[in-house]
Amino acid sequence: MQPRNMSMSGVVDLAAVKAAGEAKTKAEQARAEAARNGGTAAVPPSDLVIDVDEAGFERDVLQRSAEAPVVIDFWAEWCEPCKQLSPVLERLAREYNGRFVLAKIDVEANQNLMQQFGIQGIPAVFAVVAGQALPLFQGAAPEDQIRQTLDQLIQVGEERFGLTGIAVDADAAAPEPDEERAAPPGPYDTLLESAVQALDAGDFAGAVQAYRNVLSDDPANTEAKLGLAQAELLNRVGALDPQRVRQDAADKPGDVDAQLAVADLDLAGGHVEDAFARLVETVRRTAGDDRQKARLRLLELFEVIGTDDPRVAASRAALARVLF
Repeated sequence: MQPRNMSMSGVVDLAAVKAAGEAKTKAEQARAEAARNGGTAAVPPSDLVIDVDEAGFERDVLQRSAEAPVVIDFWAEWCEPCKQLSPVLERLAREYNGRFVLAKIDVEANQNLMQQFGIQGIPAVFAVVAGQALPLFQGAAPEDQIRQTLDQLIQVGEERFGLTGIAVDADAAAPEPDEERAAPPGPYDTLLESAVQALDAGDFAGAVQAYRNVLSDDPANTEAKLGLAQAELLNRVGALDPQRVRQDAADKPGDVDAQLAVADLDLAGGHVEDAFARLVETVRRTAGDDRQKARLRLLELFEVIGTDDPRVAASRAALARVLF
């Protein structure tokens, strides 16, 4: 996916997130109070990259944005491009040393924030500056372009809002290894770890086999079932030409395989509802083996997203209506 919207064309109000102005005021008051008491304490480097949820959004993003720009990385565990982009953003956050803070938001666990920002696909990167938001880019991007965008963002923060960044305590000690108590390894940890390593290396077929090896002995292993569904999806999508696949589906609406391929692309790109709706409609229009093929693929994609996701529940209900 090519990056889009990589621009500093202007800071816009984030109308969907309530109390942005109030959060800015509170943060400015807190900063003034800290200055009266001798200045803001430096933060450890670990505070430059934070996980954020809906409950902590005002504190962790809006209020922090009165001191330094907060870059938001919208991601999901099943999103392969996210796994390429997120480590780059994390490394740059530490390298920039307090000139911006990176907030990571898992879209699967924070649907309301995803909707409020109007996220259509992931990875998607936004920034919040002094309680206001602007889109940066969508999709994985080359590091040099990311650096240029960050430099422009920091300049906007300094020139328009007087943001000077946050102080970082470089001497903050990391936990000693013996302070961290590792859980005892499970019987399949080695196989599961090898599957994850294969995914990270782009060896999707190897990851599929590793997960199947676990499931052959432990069919109920939840981690392996989820991993297998994700690995199989990535293995299928990796061999596709997106433009040709979408054209084939448009030219051949009755071709079940063409519809399945587009659904895979949509899900891998974060367009979950589109993927589910396409397959439900394919089930409705087909019969016999074609219907069964579409139904089974839809169930596989449910596994990728997670059966407790509300979009899965809604699509299960839609599937039941067309089947019965």
